[in-house]
Amino acid sequence: MLEIIKDFSLIDLIDITIISFVIYRLLLLIKGTRAFNMFFGIVFLLLFSFISKFLGLKATSWMLSNFSGYLFLTIIILFQPEIRRALAALGETGIFGNFAQRRVAVVDEIVKACTILANRQIGALIVIERNTDLSHYVQSMQKVDSLVTKEILLSIFIPYSPLHDGAVIIKEDRIVYAGAILPLTKRVDLDKAFGTRHRAAIGITEETDAVSIVVSEERGTIAVSANGRISTELDAEMLKNTLVSLLGITDESAA
Repeated sequence: MLEIIKDFSLIDLIDITIISFVIYRLLLLIKGTRAFNMFFGIVFLLLFSFISKFLGLKATSWMLSNFSGYLFLTIIILFQPEIRRALAALGETGIFGNFAQRRVAVVDEIVKACTILANRQIGALIVIERNTDLSHYVQSMQKVDSLVTKEILLSIFIPYSPLHDGAVIIKEDRIVYAGAILPLTKRVDLDKAFGTRHRAAIGITEETDAVSIVVSEERGTIAVSANGRISTELDAEMLKNTLVSLLGITDESAA
């Protein structure tokens, strides 16, 4: 140990800092998704491989060593959506775009639409995709591919619209799907006042890292769900602040 400390240099510190930062960003990227559990499953297998070698478990060590040989390919396959989204995010920052500003504009349009819908007691369910590709978790969706505007959202959720019963899926600054059917939460401890929309809003955030916004048709209230939890009775300002926080929008961009 003393030899290691003696040979430790500034370059080693920089090296460890870079690796720590990469691991930290990776965990943030997959937090709240199924990939998060898979990541720790892989870490567990690697640790078990070292333990089996230490204990002399030859058969177990041989099996895990063969698995480790395909580990890189396995990671690419399992984390393909997260890797794709991370690379896309790199291209949308700095001189390559104004991603933060576009996201602020999206939040503003959502807040305006939800406020109008709540005042008119028109039910709505809006889901904002973050890192996890939601197309694997929803059913019966209708492709839309439109900019996020207050007018489009209102036209989708008006009662005589054929898509008003389903959810709107927003990816970056576009509405990609409407009329989507989401997985319902299996929780039994929820308030009985929560209807299908609220249960769907919670359900999709239990399965993914998405953020969902619900407008109650019965009470004319607005709620936001993330990470399997739900915040209710939000006004326009609270809704915007909540979305800005959950989507990681900086104060400068939101100003």
